[in-house]
Amino acid sequence: MGADLTMGELRDEGRTILTEKESKAFLAAEGLPVVRTGHARSRDEALRIASEIGFPTAMKILSREIIHKSDCGGVLLNLKSEPEVEEAYEKILQNARSHHPDASIEGVSVQRMAPPGVEVIIGMSKDPQFGPLLMFGIGGTTVELLRDVSFRIVPLLRRDAHEMITEIRAFPLLSGFRGTEPVDVAFLENLLLRVSELVENHPEIRELDLNPVMAYPDGALIVDARVILEE
Repeated sequence: MGADLTMGELRDEGRTILTEKESKAFLAAEGLPVVRTGHARSRDEALRIASEIGFPTAMKILSREIIHKSDCGGVLLNLKSEPEVEEAYEKILQNARSHHPDASIEGVSVQRMAPPGVEVIIGMSKDPQFGPLLMFGIGGTTVELLRDVSFRIVPLLRRDAHEMITEIRAFPLLSGFRGTEPVDVAFLENLLLRVSELVENHPEIRELDLNPVMAYPDGALIVDARVILEE
């Protein structure tokens, strides 16, 4: 796959689920813009990674069996000091075990807080008839509520990528709304094309979920990622 991953994967119904850290390592090896992330298996390791990456940091539960990390209190943001990191590590593990007592937990991811931007989502799933379908829309925790997304069949042309972005209802948030600075739409188009190429080059990818991707006036950054592979 082009990335040096630790594959203790969960194999379930012919699929292999990569952790957030493994997913990001794969994407980074393929040249996609991913926020730097460390894997902490202890409180001391979380402190070391946070000190290396720099504050403020974000921390998230690492488990192949916990998909919606925020729903169980498995995500803590904007941690500004070592004492906050120490407390967050224990709290995240406690919350995860309380909500998912049978889940296998591999630690906590530690990453630098990304600057605020417009949250978008890029996803891929395989349709039985059409094959890989790429999705784009407004991201974050409200993506399932708003369902403001567009779809195209892989491989994408540039006009496909442009249309995917401009046809969503919330496009004014990207093009500049009430005096806000527009995001780099051309960068997002290129990112969609690169993800389309990635899916073509790696037919073993069964699902791809990049959410959120922070869109900025001068680029974008993948903040969270999940990759599911075919066996």
